[in-house]
Amino acid sequence: MSDTAGAQPHRQGAGLVGNVIFDLGGVVLDWNPDQILTRYQPDPERRMQLRHALFGHADWQLFDRGGLTEAEVIDRTHVRLGRPRRELVEIVAAVRDSLVAKPETVTLMRALHQRGVALYCLSNMPASIYAQLRIRHEFWDVFRGIVISGEVMMVKPEPEVFTHLLERFGLRAQETVFVDDLPANVEAAARIGLHTILFRDAAQCQQELDGLLTI
Repeated sequence: MSDTAGAQPHRQGAGLVGNVIFDLGGVVLDWNPDQILTRYQPDPERRMQLRHALFGHADWQLFDRGGLTEAEVIDRTHVRLGRPRRELVEIVAAVRDSLVAKPETVTLMRALHQRGVALYCLSNMPASIYAQLRIRHEFWDVFRGIVISGEVMMVKPEPEVFTHLLERFGLRAQETVFVDDLPANVEAAARIGLHTILFRDAAQCQQELDGLLTI
């Protein structure tokens, strides 16, 4: 969930490519941490420092992994930064509320689903936030399988989480495309043999998928 850069899709050897794994934040859902933090820190430089101290810290990564509950990450951040606990509760709630669907990506997924492309989801996300998103959004029916880091206690770009998804749903890497907005995650997926697309927008993603899918 951060800034993206352009890249060509990674292609493995020939095969029946009919599976696509989508990331959530930054691909299917909006993710704009600067916008979330603006009301708490209007100065851009200090806001960047706060962003790194919150979302870039090992505590938030543990939250993503399922190693800390929402209450625990709030308590630890309160002690570490000295910011009011109520403010931190509001920030976590704002993160949850800010994850709205990207309409163009949802349209793309539904079109792929109609074509018979098998869609899956792999996201770094705390289980408590995912549980609320399951209630709020209606696109989950397009996925044949979903892996959330906070539920399996593994995170991208660790190779184990990609292997877990492939084995859990009986997929072959050479028949599967992984879509993510973070270069580190895309590079990790490519190393275990997945086709990959670095996501910039739905139109670019669709164009690159059209060059990979054999369905």
